[in-house]
Amino acid sequence: MPKQLNIRDPRVARLAKRLGRRRGQSMTEATIYALEAAVRQEHEWERTPLAERLAVIARDLRAKGGPNRRGMTREEIDAMWDH
Repeated sequence: MPKQLNIRDPRVARLAKRLGRRRGQSMTEATIYALEAAVRQEHEWERTPLAERLAVIARDLRAKGGPNRRGMTREEIDAMWDH
C-alpha cells in the first residue's frame, strides 16, 4: 500500500489546487507533475557545463539591470563586502 502525502501547509495546498485546476488534474497528480518537472530541471541544470550556467546567470542579471544600468565602482564593491 503506498504511503500518503499529507499537505499541511496552506500555501502548498493552494498551489497544488491551482495547478491541478489549470491542468485538469487532482492535487496529487499536480503535485507529482510539479515534483517531476523540478527534478528534470535540476538534472538538466546539473548536466549543463559550468561556463554555460554562469553565462545564463550573467545574462539574467544584466537583464534585471534595465536600460540605465551602470557598472559598480571598486569602492561600491568593497563597501558591499564590508572591506
